[in-house]
Amino acid sequence: MNEELKKLSKEELIEYIEDISKNWLAIDGTWFQTVEKEYGLEKAMDLDVKQWKKFTVIEAKRIKQRFNLPERGGIPALMKALQFRIYANINVQEIVEVSEKRCVFRMNNCRVQFARKSRNLPDFPCKPVGIVEYGEFAKTIDPRIETKCICCPPDSHPDEYWCSWEFTLKD
Repeated sequence: MNEELKKLSKEELIEYIEDISKNWLAIDGTWFQTVEKEYGLEKAMDLDVKQWKKFTVIEAKRIKQRFNLPERGGIPALMKALQFRIYANINVQEIVEVSEKRCVFRMNNCRVQFARKSRNLPDFPCKPVGIVEYGEFAKTIDPRIETKCICCPPDSHPDEYWCSWEFTLKD
């Protein structure tokens, strides 16, 4: 462990986590833009989906292990895990309509979409990636959880959020 890291205060560590999360998003974005420029949007999206299918499982497994989430923890385990995703450190998200067998997750402020909007660009069509990302993440937390996209660009969405996902526990 980096000795300098151990000397940081709680507030400094939280700020550092936010910086690391922004750096992670920057490498994801610059990688995507490089592939898109070289091979086009369709190929970049195809490769992004393949990459997310692997990464989201790694992220979920590490969160599950770090926070000792039970193997079949259902919706409560998923709700906890979603709070510890890298995105949760830099985006504004919420979980609504919670029950024992179901919850709805919303990404209220997405840094990627916000940046595009501020440059007068159209929404990034991330739905194909999101379907794999959220679906595989939820299944890794608990294989009984099914994921349904309520809306995600290029779908239209309310001004209050960019995308919304329904997670349902199946028996």
